[in-house]
Amino acid sequence: MAFYDKKYNGCEFRTSDKIASAHMFTTRNGGVSSGVWDNWNFGENRGDDIDCLRENYRRAGELFGVGADGFVVTRQVHGVEVRTAAESDRHRVGEPVPYEADGLVTNIAGLPLMIYIADCVPVLMEDREAGVIAAVHCGWKSSVADILGVAVEKMISMGAVPENIRAAVGESIGFCCFETDSDVPEAVEKYLSGDTEGLIRDDGNGKFHVDLRGANLRRLLQLGLRAENVDVSGECTVCMPEKYWSHRATEGIRGSMCAVIML
Repeated sequence: MAFYDKKYNGCEFRTSDKIASAHMFTTRNGGVSSGVWDNWNFGENRGDDIDCLRENYRRAGELFGVGADGFVVTRQVHGVEVRTAAESDRHRVGEPVPYEADGLVTNIAGLPLMIYIADCVPVLMEDREAGVIAAVHCGWKSSVADILGVAVEKMISMGAVPENIRAAVGESIGFCCFETDSDVPEAVEKYLSGDTEGLIRDDGNGKFHVDLRGANLRRLLQLGLRAENVDVSGECTVCMPEKYWSHRATEGIRGSMCAVIML
């Protein structure tokens, strides 16, 4: 299993060989935005110019055969709402998203699901046999509230079988850089019912390091996915500022990457 760096018309993104559906995890490179949003920014609430945003979405749309307004997106609030996406949910760039959700599922072919990322863990999932996909934004609060459990349950309700679900856990803040207070490791311990060996490091000064990607991988396995069907990126958004935006590293002055999947 592996992630691969790819480029199309100057746009740089990554894909996983575990996912057969059209998909990508974007980098910050390949768009037309400038300044703190330099340059392939998808965050519409960051202050970027609307014309630049529309062009950035248009370039992404070329990879999925849709226009700039062809994606289903989310107004992410670090909760556990997973929305079943419909054709009517396609988003017009620059207009408010009329619902809150941190995950999307669908069984509609040709409908690309997009989540925004800049440190939080992005998870793309598919059951090709059942014809069901999901895109899930796993910040630490959503993670410990079990948004992955909600997403997998919704996929199952649409015909998916856990053993057939394939998942790619994309770039996010790594174990190396996710320093927290005690509330995060305590919540992760509860989330995983104590199955946290190797995921938490006590720094001995009241601070801890937590492997959030690893925690979400472990939860996917608890939910019945097979280890051989899950791919996990090893790249850290904090450590690689030339390639990714990090909310933590920039203190929130940044653009947003995205992860997309489409049947």
